[in-house]
Amino acid sequence: MAKSRITPAYTTRLGRAFHGDAADVLSHFADESVSLVFTSPPFALRRQKAYGNVAADEYIDWFWPIVEQIQRILRPDGSFVMELGGAWNRGSGTRSLFPYELLIRLGKVFYLAQDFYWHNPSRLPTPAEWVTIRRTRVKEAVTHIWWLSKTTEPQADNRRVLVPYSKSMKRLLKDGYEPAMRPSQHEIGPHFQRDNGGAIPPNVLTVPNTRSYDEYLFKCREAGLPIHHARFPPELPDFFIRFLTSPGQLVIDPFAGSNTTGQVAEGLERKWASVEINADYVAGSRLRFGTSKEAA
Repeated sequence: MAKSRITPAYTTRLGRAFHGDAADVLSHFADESVSLVFTSPPFALRRQKAYGNVAADEYIDWFWPIVEQIQRILRPDGSFVMELGGAWNRGSGTRSLFPYELLIRLGKVFYLAQDFYWHNPSRLPTPAEWVTIRRTRVKEAVTHIWWLSKTTEPQADNRRVLVPYSKSMKRLLKDGYEPAMRPSQHEIGPHFQRDNGGAIPPNVLTVPNTRSYDEYLFKCREAGLPIHHARFPPELPDFFIRFLTSPGQLVIDPFAGSNTTGQVAEGLERKWASVEINADYVAGSRLRFGTSKEAA
């Protein structure tokens, strides 16, 4: 799994957590050894956050050494999935184009397999000045999730992420229907009545990011450790890990924060590795794993 030895901060039955710079730690992993890189790098926000973030005009150059390592360590059928929030231009209610500039450059070394949108209905109104004071913008409720791949046929199976059928679809499966041409000119044939065990999900993932009970929060408070304030809900890594990998394969998060990705991967029987540059966040993430071991 590793190209050269590097000591993890802690280990679990299936995973290893590293404290360090992402580009440096990833350089120790072997070529084409990783099935999925799933991450949410620091956003290029106008206001500096405690977890560290880079200005939009510096972002691509800062991020690119990490991209090069990700491209190297991914298997030929592997995927790189990145949640990246947009940025607002300083002193203005207009958006920065840096995410799209980054995506275009990423297109030189990856294919864009599909774009997803995380819809967070509980998101606070931002930018506050233009949304709640000037009232010239509406509340942002989605962030982009880019699914990138090294080939045009990455490993994926949407049967692993089926969602329950709607009431109307259940009724259709039960009562049947007459095959016909819809007004949109799409022909609905007899195959449409086949029960596949669930519906294929859309590329809009609606997941509120509010958790009234989170064991990670309580354990960090008890240990006197800072809580990472940009945690994403476990439903996001859960979806992509199931969709794009099989049990036993390796998942890496190079900007692990509180290591939600590692915890979800462990529960899904995937091997995992995480990288986080903030030592306190690494210590807090260890509390997610009751059986983790400190490095010798």
